[in-house]
Amino acid sequence: MNILDKILNHKKTEIEKIPEIHLESSNFKRLSLKKALKRDKISIIAEIKFASPSEGIILKKGEHIQIAKDYENAGAAAISVLTDKRFFNGDIKFLKDIKNAVNIPVMQKDFIISKKQILQGMSHGSDAFLLIAEALDYNDLADLYNLGLNEKLETLVEIHDRKNLLTINELNPTIVGVNCRNLKKMELDFSRFERFYPKLPKDSLKVAESGFKSTKKIKIVEQLGYDAILMGTSLMKSNNPGKKLERIIKGL
Repeated sequence: MNILDKILNHKKTEIEKIPEIHLESSNFKRLSLKKALKRDKISIIAEIKFASPSEGIILKKGEHIQIAKDYENAGAAAISVLTDKRFFNGDIKFLKDIKNAVNIPVMQKDFIISKKQILQGMSHGSDAFLLIAEALDYNDLADLYNLGLNEKLETLVEIHDRKNLLTINELNPTIVGVNCRNLKKMELDFSRFERFYPKLPKDSLKVAESGFKSTKKIKIVEQLGYDAILMGTSLMKSNNPGKKLERIIKGL
């Protein structure tokens, strides 16, 4: 069983424990991820994650609220928050903490396969959420994406494999992400960004994801036409994630 299957199997068990959520009026001001990412130069979604299956423990001790504030001050366009606890040392509570601390969009990042997870994220202040095409069949992917549309909640739809290029074009999401990490072996393949780009939906805002450590590769994907990147591990591995992001943005 590969790591994706392990995560999804655990996620099904975890979802059963999420209580039914009936959203009423929210005190959270919804911010647009799409608008935040539209800048004159490539923008950065800075990620908060304390562990991952490929890296193990990334940051043992870290204050998620302070890191989020530092990201915003450094110039991040948005913040991605890992909410998975078992594999990424995240917590759904991080969303509310960070949403209350910053004035840029906050995206819920998890292995989302259920409406419950999206509603739970919304109740904690998420402005957007991420869907992984490889984790869902097309009907479920479309249903969850449409739930976001109905709730005026933006979605970043992410693909890893070539086989899902047809899926992503049929769905035609507002924001599409290309992740260069193989979900089964957890290996990186940066050539995927160039190979996939011409085949992505023309009008979608395009995000490159995973493996960014310096300005060099960021500039390469910017030249390819990507509007934004999502980076987290290299930031969180540094002694000061905010300062590392600040140096990268100054170099762009």
